[in-house]
Amino acid sequence: MSDTPESLPPLSGEASTHVAQETPPTDTLPSLEAMLQAAELKAAEHHDAWLRAKAETENVRRRAQEDITKAGKFAVERFSGELLAVRDSLEAALANENQSAEALRSGVELTLRQLAAAFEKSSLLEISPLNEKFDPHKHQAISQVDAEGEPNRVINVLQKGYQLHDRVIRPALVVVSKAKA
Repeated sequence: MSDTPESLPPLSGEASTHVAQETPPTDTLPSLEAMLQAAELKAAEHHDAWLRAKAETENVRRRAQEDITKAGKFAVERFSGELLAVRDSLEAALANENQSAEALRSGVELTLRQLAAAFEKSSLLEISPLNEKFDPHKHQAISQVDAEGEPNRVINVLQKGYQLHDRVIRPALVVVSKAKA
């Protein structure tokens, strides 16, 4: 071994210079400031995207609330249009003072058919349960009477009931047969 400075072990002060010379140049690795700036930009982009998503969600919620309000407000619009024809028929019947009882009756029957058609188009169905088994969800028993046949059967309908789709709007008022003691 020769005693040239390159073959001698580095001194403690020289070690850091020797190591610094062997590390790659600093321009290939980003500085901490550059990394922090990139992270801040990315965080700002994510924050902006989050704010936009939050605003969009709020807009969707607001629009849905407006749609619900409008749906409730105008839900009976079609049914109302159907009822206008019924009202027109009733007003026409009252406007004609020189009509016979038979003509008035036929006009009322026609108006009743218009009303039944309006109910049907709007899924407002009649509950008329004569001779059916009593159902407390659709019928309201006014009284019970002794009668021939099976107990808890509807033997008289005092007032028809109505249901809208599957919801009872008004239960049918009925008289029910009671069990024989």
